[in-house]
Amino acid sequence: MKTSKKLVLLLVLLSAVASARKRDPLTEAEEDQIRNAAQEPYKRLKLYIKFTSARLDSIDQLRSDPKQADGRGRKIHDLLEDFTALLDEINSNLDQYEGRPMTKDDRKDFHKGLKEVVTACDAWDAKLKALKTAMETDPPTTKESQEYKFVFEDAEDSLKSAAEAAREDSEIQVVDDKPGKKK
Repeated sequence: MKTSKKLVLLLVLLSAVASARKRDPLTEAEEDQIRNAAQEPYKRLKLYIKFTSARLDSIDQLRSDPKQADGRGRKIHDLLEDFTALLDEINSNLDQYEGRPMTKDDRKDFHKGLKEVVTACDAWDAKLKALKTAMETDPPTTKESQEYKFVFEDAEDSLKSAAEAAREDSEIQVVDDKPGKKK
């Protein structure tokens, strides 16, 4: 009996520690913008693209600023985690809006947003490839990459998944709300 109580307490503590580590990848201002665009799939996708790009831009800035060398590996780790979480949000939004009834105009906007996601994924892929090259060839980056090697791999996998989903969804043709009616 005492052992099971200790085990339950240990599990509660471990789950509390694990949940404390998760942080929101969005700032409060970004959350407000997303909330305000809740009913506008195209605008929402554009915001997620913007915020996701900002995380990779921040990594580029960190890497190019010698004054940021202290703790850079951990900062890049956190930015890559945010990048991956935002990619997951993009995927969730694609899934959510894909099955949702939309007007013809909203559907066109949504497909326009899908194309922008595909374009953004290509740009993000290029940035991740540049970081990977630096991880393999630049000694200081190789050393600090030990702090973010695994989240980098997660980011690559999430990007591949997001790009594939967006490409598949963007190939689906936009159809009229009332098929069979002649105009």
